[in-house]
Amino acid sequence: MEKTLLDILDELRSEGYVEDFNLRQNCLECRNGDFQFFHHEFQVDKYFRLEGETDPSEELVVYAISALHQPTKGILINNYGIYADPIASEMLEKLAFKK
Repeated sequence: MEKTLLDILDELRSEGYVEDFNLRQNCLECRNGDFQFFHHEFQVDKYFRLEGETDPSEELVVYAISALHQPTKGILINNYGIYADPIASEMLEKLAFKK
């Protein structure tokens, strides 16, 4: 059985990914903009692709992200494909799917 978004979020929260990140053009933000992490300040630990069965706007990527120089771990949820947010090339490279 394929995991749902809620399954993935519950799993990541239990692993300590408690911040909710927002994607900005050249950084990630958390805690209502109190903290920003630029591409060289975080790593993507893992990601999950969820594909909408009938609606392309439901295609999501869930990223588990850790800050490199402090004990902050969080989650970024973003659309992919034609619905992806425009971001700086450094952020695009950092969030690219790696095999």
